[in-house]
Amino acid sequence: MASKQIGTAVVTGAGRGIGEAIAARLVADGWYVVAMERDQRTGAELAERLGPERCEAHAVDVTDRAAVVALFADVDARRGGIEAVVNNAMWVDYAPITDVTEQQLDGMFAIAVKAAFFTMQAAIPIMERAGSGVIVNMSSPAATRGVDGSSAYSAVKGAVSSLTWQAARELGPKGIRVNGVIPGAVPTPGARKVVDDAGYEVRRTMNALRRLATPEDIAAGVAFLLSADASYVNGHLLAVDGAL
Repeated sequence: MASKQIGTAVVTGAGRGIGEAIAARLVADGWYVVAMERDQRTGAELAERLGPERCEAHAVDVTDRAAVVALFADVDARRGGIEAVVNNAMWVDYAPITDVTEQQLDGMFAIAVKAAFFTMQAAIPIMERAGSGVIVNMSSPAATRGVDGSSAYSAVKGAVSSLTWQAARELGPKGIRVNGVIPGAVPTPGARKVVDDAGYEVRRTMNALRRLATPEDIAAGVAFLLSADASYVNGHLLAVDGAL
């Protein structure tokens, strides 16, 4: 692990799958990670694995604006700033358009879109004060192409993509970069609840590398966008999908 900390990065949905890999990669790169994970036990286990000197976890509902703002203010007071935010939290539930319930639609929009607004609203004054900062949002290939049963998910990720472009334009003059990552198919435990083995085999053969992505593949893309090497990258959606 790097001996010198780069800064403080908040990662939502950090307890499992891609979020866990992102947290681990950022810690390895020298970031101090504030993990937002709704399951308290999962978050605590993550912080223990990564080390309390490198990671802290908070069981915060990302759809609760007041709770998000309060956490960011607390972290800012203790850490002297927040340099990065990764909006990774998501809930996925596939269904045909005619079968999507209001609860499903509200849930996915709240966790992906409203939560991204809330974390940005909480982070912007902190980053603006410092004159710099970087935000990474997680989009999806489903935002730009049809995927069976993913009408609500596609709409949500389309909104995340549009928000990313708009925020990059609006916040760039403040020294804040906003980018997104488009992950390829990653068979995490959560994703396997909506995609079976046959579905993943189709996804494997659709991309040029003929393999599925790993959480670490996606984490590497996020790490690049947060790094100094991407200092002139703004408003970009980075596809980490094997040329899907």
